[in-house]
Amino acid sequence: MTRHYCVACRYPLNACLCGSIQPIYPSTRLVVLQHPSEVEHKKNSVRVLSLAVPETQIYVGEDEHDFSELRNDLTKHDQPIYLVYPSDNSVSVEAQDISPNCVLLLLDGTWRKAFKMLQLNPWLNEYPAVHLAEGYESRYKIRKSSRSDSLSTLEASAYMLSALDPLLNVAPVITAFDAMVEMRIKAMPPEIQVRYREFSE
Repeated sequence: MTRHYCVACRYPLNACLCGSIQPIYPSTRLVVLQHPSEVEHKKNSVRVLSLAVPETQIYVGEDEHDFSELRNDLTKHDQPIYLVYPSDNSVSVEAQDISPNCVLLLLDGTWRKAFKMLQLNPWLNEYPAVHLAEGYESRYKIRKSSRSDSLSTLEASAYMLSALDPLLNVAPVITAFDAMVEMRIKAMPPEIQVRYREFSE
């Protein structure tokens, strides 16, 4: 049986997210380096991010050759560029005086794959690394992570945008994300749905 998709959000018609999308246009430029395995993943949050923040740029790849176009593009901009990645050398974005008129580079993949991407792209170390302070809780209840402090790429993006520009309303981004999560839960068998309903209570 052929599945029909919404031409706007590209989700199946019976799971269309258009009613939950209210785009925002921050001054911060979001650039996502997406691992190939995430592109067709049904629970991929970047797909929703691109709807909620339409100016988000997505580059798919794993090693530095894959991101040659991105590297060239970054040299053409005079905005400060930051890598969003928690490490011993990164600093909390909340503790810094960073203008929202900047570029944020985000790695989209599991922790293991994101770390591998970082190792395969030493050029990323040219940019100062930033991370979110502790205290953010993920709403990504349908996807497991090896770390308790994990956030989806969409959540990390939204909270980063809010930290850089407290006057920016990022609620529409989170609303779109919640709609996607709810849509995925509704597609599950009833006995599985119960587990996630109990998880969220």
